[in-house]
Amino acid sequence: MHKGAKLTLAGLVVLVVAGGGEVAYIHHERNADVPVAKGPERKIDPDDDVFLRQSHANSLSDEKDLKGKAVWVSAGGQLDYYPYVAKKVDFTKSAGLLLGAEKLDIQDAVEQVAPKKTTFRIPAGDKQIFLVFTKGTDAQEYAVPVGYVKGDDVTLLSDQIFFYDDPHQLYSYWGPQIWAAIDAHKAVPGMTERETQIALGQVSTPHDGAPGDRIVDFDRQGKPVTITFVGGRATRIEGQ
Repeated sequence: MHKGAKLTLAGLVVLVVAGGGEVAYIHHERNADVPVAKGPERKIDPDDDVFLRQSHANSLSDEKDLKGKAVWVSAGGQLDYYPYVAKKVDFTKSAGLLLGAEKLDIQDAVEQVAPKKTTFRIPAGDKQIFLVFTKGTDAQEYAVPVGYVKGDDVTLLSDQIFFYDDPHQLYSYWGPQIWAAIDAHKAVPGMTERETQIALGQVSTPHDGAPGDRIVDFDRQGKPVTITFVGGRATRIEGQ
């Protein structure tokens, strides 16, 4: 994440202090606290009525309960994942960023000491906790950090990183055109800010204005995309 970038949509933001005193961000759109108009004409956002399960995991054993299950990425565009080879996370080179709504098939949960250079968003602690997964038709196993161990304390952020139910079903009313764009990780006119964040990632910088009526700069896997929202919908998309 670029220094100075802001994470928007008034969602849950977990701030954790990484090595060297830097502050890392894991932003999740669930439990959003988006301001709504007051008075009898107050509009209800149907997204806020969607029930999002949480695991409340607090140990490596709890994370291992996900073995054999699927999760979908909510905090897209923030976490690097790495090849998992011979029962070890290979930190030599990132295999990519987890992208919004991607399905991960969980194979295991493991602990491993992580090099400082890889621990910007989630602290190194004494060890990090990783979920091992496959995705799509790729048989290669990968690992992504979801928490850390520091002394006797365990901090897990899985509930801030993943959906435990398919978001395509949770938000099916968004419609096939929006979901086709999200799955292609592109923005299209008519998207809401929430839909755009799942499509492009949650690293973004908003300009002046209220959510849904402002300009937002998104970091789409290192490529800037600027979107103008009017009346809650994207009306202008630049840089895509």
